[in-house]
Amino acid sequence: MLDTGLLIIRVVLGLLMVGHGAQKLFGWFGGYGLKGTGGWLDSIGVKPGVLMALAAGLSEAVGGLLFAAGLWTWLGAVLLIIPMIIAIAKVHGANGLWSTQNGYEYNLVLIAVFVGVALTGAGELSIDALLK
Repeated sequence: MLDTGLLIIRVVLGLLMVGHGAQKLFGWFGGYGLKGTGGWLDSIGVKPGVLMALAAGLSEAVGGLLFAAGLWTWLGAVLLIIPMIIAIAKVHGANGLWSTQNGYEYNLVLIAVFVGVALTGAGELSIDALLK
């Protein structure tokens, strides 16, 4: 059951993060694309905005795919943790913990899951397990 649980966590969170990356990169799923996301990042002092939007989008998309597949899961987790730390530092941290005040609660939960899975391993239902 552990391996099935890890698979569910990896696939759901990994693919959701791919979606977040696609919002930034392509404007899919209600996102603003590179130009829109880059303009917003510029406005909050993350410069150069378009380049940072590209980096965040690629980090989320590639990290999410690796995490979901259980391929180099530790690397996927790192690629997903980095934009969460930046989101806390630049957007949510000043608002406190709770998401009801636009705080960093959700980002912290995601970081905990990514770290937990990276430390635990992707499980037997993963590409990492096939490559052993």
